[in-house]
Amino acid sequence: MDPTGTVHILNGTEMYKNFKETQFLEAERMIPFNEAMCYGDTCDDLFSDEFTEIRAKVHHVTPVQYAEITLKPLQPLFCEDNDHITLWFDEDMFCQMNLLTILAWLDQTDYKGSIDLHLVGDDFQPVSCYSLEAKGYDSLYKQVMIHQKAPQQVYPGPLDKGIDLYLNYLKKDSDLMLYIQQHQDVPIKELVSLLIENFKDYGLGDTQYFEMIQSYRQKL
Repeated sequence: MDPTGTVHILNGTEMYKNFKETQFLEAERMIPFNEAMCYGDTCDDLFSDEFTEIRAKVHHVTPVQYAEITLKPLQPLFCEDNDHITLWFDEDMFCQMNLLTILAWLDQTDYKGSIDLHLVGDDFQPVSCYSLEAKGYDSLYKQVMIHQKAPQQVYPGPLDKGIDLYLNYLKKDSDLMLYIQQHQDVPIKELVSLLIENFKDYGLGDTQYFEMIQSYRQKL
């Protein structure tokens, strides 16, 4: 296949909608990565049938639904020979673990093209940019997301911070879990809103927080 130029991978549908509405990348090819890789189980073989089965269970959908929501938008990445990939992700843990997953897949598939990472802040405004190579991220993904082991050095820095938060946020003494413990009498819906407001570095959404609170309270 001939190279097909640049494809932009965006962290999720909300960013995709924003870029479309603001015509930020105008006629550029954009695809959303609709996942929450910081939450739930995964496996070595990214985007395989096994991966689809595991992640579908995490999200309480069927494998067919998962394929429609997450894998179908990624087809230009899977099926085309892109010589330049641009990644658009927030700096929070949620987005950084999604980023690690995409970089690991590019590493697994021996991607040789150029990669630019744009980190965005509030209202999806770009705040920093990095040039990356698809090397070392597959082993990093397995170390962190399969074996739950802390790595020595990680580039770029926001990914390093995201990994640190990821490896610790479900531990009973993390700031997040302590907050949940200290607010046992707060209704779940209200506590979810408080967590989203007070723990922006994690980037978790209402679905993940609801399950975390419910799981904690069921053990009491």
